[in-house]
Amino acid sequence: MNAPAGTGRPPRLLLLTSAYFLLGELVTACRRLNAPHLLLDLGAREMDAATFVSTLRAAVDDFRPDAILTVNHLGVDHEGVLYSLAGDLRLPIVSWFVDNPEFILPLFPKPDADNTLALSWDLDSLPALGRFGFTKTGWLPLGVDEERFAPGRAAVDRPDWRARVSFVGNSMVAKTLKRLEAARPTPGLLKAFTPLAEAFAASVDRGVRELMARRAPELLPEFEGLGVARTTAFETAVVWRATLGYRLACVSATLPFAPLVVGDPGWRELLPAGCGARLHAELNYYEDLPGFYPLSEVNFNCTSAQMKGAVNQRVFDVPAAGAFLLTDRRAQLERLFEPGVEMAVYDDPEDAAEQLSRYLADADARRRMAGAGRARVLAEHTYVHRLRAIHAAIDAHFPRRS
Repeated sequence: MNAPAGTGRPPRLLLLTSAYFLLGELVTACRRLNAPHLLLDLGAREMDAATFVSTLRAAVDDFRPDAILTVNHLGVDHEGVLYSLAGDLRLPIVSWFVDNPEFILPLFPKPDADNTLALSWDLDSLPALGRFGFTKTGWLPLGVDEERFAPGRAAVDRPDWRARVSFVGNSMVAKTLKRLEAARPTPGLLKAFTPLAEAFAASVDRGVRELMARRAPELLPEFEGLGVARTTAFETAVVWRATLGYRLACVSATLPFAPLVVGDPGWRELLPAGCGARLHAELNYYEDLPGFYPLSEVNFNCTSAQMKGAVNQRVFDVPAAGAFLLTDRRAQLERLFEPGVEMAVYDDPEDAAEQLSRYLADADARRRMAGAGRARVLAEHTYVHRLRAIHAAIDAHFPRRS
């Protein structure tokens, strides 16, 4: 039988996924804490309900977990079979959202609220989780594998990676087009698409639906008529287009400093030859970026438009690697780091250019901030810290049965 809470034993976690996304980091954290875990990879293939149930029951009978843990609901089916089975087994489901849950959850049935805990990397998304039927929620920011992203990983034989200023990120060109194609918007929505994206980037609205209701309510019948999958695709396309515009404005502020821009081919459309940027193909997150970041004097960061207050992965990875970061100001950043001490911030593209000039001229300040940022990461923001928080949340919401 499962041990009761208070024994000091970490909960046994069944890590469920249909794609090996962030689960590797969590598996590593489990090993570092010597916490019992089992990764059940369901694969990308379609699985009928009977096979799904038998596979999960076999894993539960063999491993006897205290909870199921998934990321972004990967491995949770759209028919509600897992919710029902987990309820029958009295096995709580914990889902950690590290992307906007408002783009994910419309395609799923309402959860078993008593048996499900939803954690989000974005504090501002917790009310939305409540609207989707989750009553047990919590904030869990992103983290970093401090052994992978560590000083000393720099590739000294890669002069093409060296830069005074670098930016790593997707242009959002292809991503936007793909979601817009999936949405198949009406002519009215298509005409309003770019203005809506520009308005979303400048607004405090978290959702496209809310923005539309406020600025273009006449479009709501067309929008609602698309159906769940297409409305979600249209909302995502608007946010990705907003990100494209904001990201281009921020990166353009770096052009006087001859930046190295690392990303997809879409940057060649946005940054024409002769603009001052040096373009580089995408780098592998695990194999390349830990060594890439320390080779830049300033690692420049700008956040996705979906994250009105949250921070992205580079806010943790760059300081962990012992490198200096200049990032756009976000409300939740101040809950995680001390801006101006542990990393530099800018308020808008114009301010970004001023901060770049300031810090490129002050190597001592860059070294101090990089060191302070790494110290904070090691003290509070590794995946071991996040796993401990998951353990604590499970014990708080789901007392273990004897």
